Amino acid sequence: MTDSMDRTGLGIALRVLSGLLFTGMLLCVKLLSDVVPLGQIVFYRSLFALLPIVVFLMWRREFPAGLATRRPLGHLLRSGLGAAAMFASFAAVARLPVAEATLLAQLSPVIMAIGAVLLLGERLTLHRVLALGLALSGVVVLVLPGLGDATGQASGYLLGVLAAVLTAGALLTVRRISRTETPGAIAFYFVVASAVAGLATLPLGWASVTTEQLLLLILAGLFGGAGHIAMTLALRFSEASRLAPFEYVALIWPVLVDLLVFGLPLSAGFLMALPLIVAGAALAALEGRRFRRQPRQ
Repeated sequence: MTDSMDRTGLGIALRVLSGLLFTGMLLCVKLLSDVVPLGQIVFYRSLFALLPIVVFLMWRREFPAGLATRRPLGHLLRSGLGAAAMFASFAAVARLPVAEATLLAQLSPVIMAIGAVLLLGERLTLHRVLALGLALSGVVVLVLPGLGDATGQASGYLLGVLAAVLTAGALLTVRRISRTETPGAIAFYFVVASAVAGLATLPLGWASVTTEQLLLLILAGLFGGAGHIAMTLALRFSEASRLAPFEYVALIWPVLVDLLVFGLPLSAGFLMALPLIVAGAALAALEGRRFRRQPRQ
């Protein structure tokens, strides 16, 4: 019992840490978004995320042997969806407060639950319907006040939702290929593909960066790679259902970034949408866990 509680506590701590690391990544992205092109940011974020991921794989003695794959097309689909999600997410962060962009990312578990019904043949349960209803209500509450905004806020909301849809697609692909592929291999090929996608934008024009901007680009990658590792370990040490309530805690960091770094107050729409979207995401996560634990007929 004590060992189980210790593992759960460690999993929760790692989930909170991953939220802090991902917020650090988004902070770097937002600070760079006005002066560095999107593709250039994606390239550096992905390139330097390789460092902590490769170190982690070496520590687990999975590099390079663990990169062998029997599902190259599966990796290509997952990595393509993930790279597109990164572009959309970073574009949303450039247009929205960090807290609002992070909140929209919480739609992914709900979209994934519905996608599992449509694409994988899973049952449409009451829990999934309720999760979708709560999440959509939260999006409406969040987005409606900004639809007439001339600062690009509406496009930011659209990009945030698009990023959540693409992320859900990537995660559904992970569910399929993880039967034969290791988490390390999935993460490695994703960041490599994202770096290549970012590099492909070089002909469109990249900016000459200062030393401070280069440091932010490097930190974005290191924070992103370390955050991915922390999240992976959190799910290994603790069940997703036990981590779901701590999604609220993960949202504290972007709220603090908006308040303390950018001086952005919390909007009424965000405060009303917060419990709706997070409750929907938590319900989808809990339902997914319950469904996977059912014995197969």
